[in-house]
Amino acid sequence: MAKWPVLARNDHAATWLQAWEDLGRAPRTLDAYARGLAEYLALCEREAVDPLSAGRPHVGMFVRELTSRPHRCGANVVSIESGVGLANATIQQRLVPVRLFYDFLVEEGLRESNPVGRGRYTPGRRASGQRGLVPRFSKLPWIPTEQQWLDLLEVARREPVRNRVMLALAYDAALRREELCSLRTGDLDPAHRTVRVRAETTKNRLERVVPYSAPTGVLLADYLARRAAISRARGPLFLSESRRNHGQPLSLWTWSKVVRRLALTAGVERFSTHTTRHLCLTDLARMGWEVHAIASFAGHRRTDTTLRYIHLSGRDLAEKLKSGMDHIHAWRVRMLAAAGTQNDAAGGVSR
Repeated sequence: MAKWPVLARNDHAATWLQAWEDLGRAPRTLDAYARGLAEYLALCEREAVDPLSAGRPHVGMFVRELTSRPHRCGANVVSIESGVGLANATIQQRLVPVRLFYDFLVEEGLRESNPVGRGRYTPGRRASGQRGLVPRFSKLPWIPTEQQWLDLLEVARREPVRNRVMLALAYDAALRREELCSLRTGDLDPAHRTVRVRAETTKNRLERVVPYSAPTGVLLADYLARRAAISRARGPLFLSESRRNHGQPLSLWTWSKVVRRLALTAGVERFSTHTTRHLCLTDLARMGWEVHAIASFAGHRRTDTTLRYIHLSGRDLAEKLKSGMDHIHAWRVRMLAAAGTQNDAAGGVSR
């Protein structure tokens, strides 16, 4: 509340956010909810609109502001839409708490309807229910080319062992940033080369156990020896080695800064902490893994989520098309040759 004073000035908003906290929502989720709702309530205050009586036009004003505001990070944003306006996914994220807040007001009998549309889709029908307020774009995840990956690895070779093993684990086990930074020493099973991803650290609260490769195991053993010189206490696996936070758990933001520095040094500006996950899942698909197996490895509840992560590059598609066309061409040639042989035989008989 201290970070967003506008929430404290609205009793219903404060009650709604407290309810989510009591239900055990993750701190980062609560922060995202608070930010989105605070920005909306701030707009209502500027426009002298009571949120209890606001309608879709007022929510539309909020969307228009989100799509036109300059991004505070400017050119440092890793996005195609960098510069002006928030990305489609960010706008969707800002609208979620507004929609949930109005759901709460409807349930409490303070409003009759929710002005924020909740998009629904029913298979077999062109349209069903209510359309979403803002169209949702589904983009293919970006993955580096082989040369870009090699350039990044060349830069990573000069990094401390902690950063190298984190990068290796992030790819090997397809870990999200929070899952990686939240690993604890007790989550490792070096004998079987597996790591346990605890439910409380995952995006959808699904625990899973995933393997890592032998080369990553060698790096991990080197890092554990290095970690013992920093702290012998069990607990967070990755520790800060800076003077200011020496021995403290490595934060999400520190890891993001490390990856961003590597990306810029290697000249691969679009590389982020999530790219290794995209690349791993794509490589599993290239190796012929079934979608359900990839979904289990990634910790997805639904396979349609997995399909968004499976990215086949244009080169892969071209190779598949070429091999398919080569097969068809060879088949047609064989058929033509066979037809010619039959015609020759028939001509010989007629003569």
